[in-house]
This record gives sequence, C-alpha cells and structure tokens, in this order.
Amino acid sequence: MKKTIVLETDYMTLGQVLKEVDVISSGGAAKWYLAENTVFVDGELENRRGRKLYAGMMLEIPEEGTFFMVKKGEPIDETE
Repeated sequence: MKKTIVLETDYMTLGQVLKEVDVISSGGAAKWYLAENTVFVDGELENRRGRKLYAGMMLEIPEEGTFFMVKKGEPIDETE
C-alpha cells in the first residue's frame, strides 16, 4: 500500500518520520530503532536518524510499509 507523508517544511529528518508514522514513540528512540532494524531511503540502507528526507524521496520500512515524501500543496497520487 502506498502511503504519503506531506512535508510542511522543506524536509523532515528520518527520526521525525519514524515518529510521525508511529514506528517509535519518541525521537530519542530513533537511534536505537535504526541500530536494530532495517530502513531504506530510495532503495539504500540508512541508519542515520538525522538523514534529511525531501519531497520525491521514498522510505521503506519492512513490516511497516513504503512511504513517499510529498511537498504540501502538491497533488497526491493514491492510485497504487
């Protein structure tokens, strides 16, 4: 299932996104979560909680889903 995250600013950090999609309960848990779990940004393994995610990027969290970053005001394609 295709899920979107609407950016209110130019970017969000990976830690902020993990909290936004309820994978972690607090920002402090991001470092631990990324050390213990696999997360992909645009198909590449990522373990930096401060990684900036911009509109057009894709985040894959196995067991949680695939998330697409979109800028506020841009049309969202919900067809997939």
